[in-house]
Amino acid sequence: MASAEDTRTATAPNETDLPITSPVVGAEILVEGLIRQGVEHVFAYPGGASMPLHQALRKHRDRIRTILPRHEQGGAFAAQGVARTTGKVGVCMATSGPGATNLVTAIADAKLDSVPMVCITGQVPQAVIGSDAFQETPMVEVCRAITKHHYMITDIKDVARIVKEAFHVASTGRPGPVLIDFPKDVQLASLDEVDYDPPMNLPGYRPVQNAARPEQIKQIIAAVKRSKRPVLYVGGGAITSGAAEELKEFALKTGIPVTMTVMGLGAFPGTHEQSLHMLGMHGTVYSNYAVNEADLLLAFGVRFDDRVTGKLEEFARHGKIIHVDIDASEIHKNKEAHIPIVADLKLVLQDLNKAMTDDDLPEIEDWKAKIAHWKKEHPLSYNDPGEGLIQQYAIEEFWRITRERNPYIAVGVGQHQMWAAQFYKFDEPRHWLSSSGLGTMGFGLPAAMGVQAAYPNELVVDIDGDGSFQMNIQELATLHCEKLPVKILLLNNQHLGMVVQWEDRFMEGRRAHTYLGPIDHPEWLGSGDGSTFADATYPNFVQIAEGYGIKAKQVRRRADYEAAVREMIDHDGPYLLDVLCSYQEHVLPMIPSNHTVQDIITK
Repeated sequence: MASAEDTRTATAPNETDLPITSPVVGAEILVEGLIRQGVEHVFAYPGGASMPLHQALRKHRDRIRTILPRHEQGGAFAAQGVARTTGKVGVCMATSGPGATNLVTAIADAKLDSVPMVCITGQVPQAVIGSDAFQETPMVEVCRAITKHHYMITDIKDVARIVKEAFHVASTGRPGPVLIDFPKDVQLASLDEVDYDPPMNLPGYRPVQNAARPEQIKQIIAAVKRSKRPVLYVGGGAITSGAAEELKEFALKTGIPVTMTVMGLGAFPGTHEQSLHMLGMHGTVYSNYAVNEADLLLAFGVRFDDRVTGKLEEFARHGKIIHVDIDASEIHKNKEAHIPIVADLKLVLQDLNKAMTDDDLPEIEDWKAKIAHWKKEHPLSYNDPGEGLIQQYAIEEFWRITRERNPYIAVGVGQHQMWAAQFYKFDEPRHWLSSSGLGTMGFGLPAAMGVQAAYPNELVVDIDGDGSFQMNIQELATLHCEKLPVKILLLNNQHLGMVVQWEDRFMEGRRAHTYLGPIDHPEWLGSGDGSTFADATYPNFVQIAEGYGIKAKQVRRRADYEAAVREMIDHDGPYLLDVLCSYQEHVLPMIPSNHTVQDIITK
């Protein structure tokens, strides 16, 4: 039954705090459902099939903030920014047809990275579905394989239940995106009484919420005690489960070194001496060496992704594997586990920490000494940039300047993404945002936009490359109009740097459409010594940012860099710092695809 507040009739149509009237239309039921789920921000771009939803959002703008992105994909990645940093469900909305399909990339991205998100799309009226009506797209069919669950609402009586179920499915078990496709006729239909907390109808959905069985905990402890060369291999599941504190306690108690996937950065402090930092294709030499020689691999919240394992049959082949994951489908999917455990990692670590005694600790002093030697022999390093700037130096110096602020860092995809993962050390979870599974260029700026909306008083930075940045550059308008003071550290090398690196390494340096400048100037002279940079770059990002009303500056010399960074982070609004860098730099170390640690490239 609706409350008295829900059913009272509005008397002043122009008020901004209009209550829900009786009868209530479907669009308002959905918006009220969002509010009751605790949603504070929705990133929504209007159109013909979603106008009733936007009218409902406008009516309740004192209770839920609607942020207008300049592209639906930008709105969906902003919703991810909220979800990845808060742990809550992010919400985005688009109209039917092209508006809805513009969400597809971000939905697929959320599926691969296990990001809880509810995506609402307007749909043409049911009477014309299937007739190729204007702006009709079968979104449920389009998104069937890239969502955790999906709905098309066909009856107004189902709206409140579907909203409740969507948030439950998106946020429980292994999180993921849920689609709600909402035909316009159902948005406009009305209902006299609404139960906003109806029973759910999910008979086949049984998300794992349990801990490991006692005998499994004993198996883990016994394996740890017997090990001589153990390694903790930790992924995004540790962050999703909120297990960072428990992981740190377990690691410090046992002394076991910790390596993290790109999704797991921040699960264990990156500045701690036990951290092996990132492993895999562009991971540290010492992390890859350690995993290769480990006699026990504690794989916690990971999926044995190909960018981590390389040649799968050779990965961690010398040791026993304990795999803990909340998703049973990940167990044995890529790599056979000796002790497979389907459970909530946070609960597993809590039980381990309670059960493990001093007598159960492994004797690994020789192992730690060997790892310390590898760290000394193979540190992350880069060439001296001289008077100019290279990306590694720019990121490491940026970390030195900003680390006390504990900023939220979003990145695009490419070389700058990997350098940020290497040289910016994260000591806390949920401060690093990366499109990791799908690898979507254009992720960084809108993701940072969402973070800034959720954390208006925090330092939020998009570390981006010029290729990725231009994929969603239109969101500069959103930053300005919505007063979101995101800082953009743009590492500008005029090329698609990661593809250039592969061209250099494996294709004899042949350039195939990887230079981003005018075709009548096919080579950009960016050697990094500060004297051979081109006189002008394309496009002029400073002018573009200023055109959007955003403060911007270009820097190309090392001597000017620190002052420019400090000016950016001290500015009270959004700011773009265009950092001109060499395009000859490669992300190293590198293990080529389907190769092993024996093939690691270090120079």
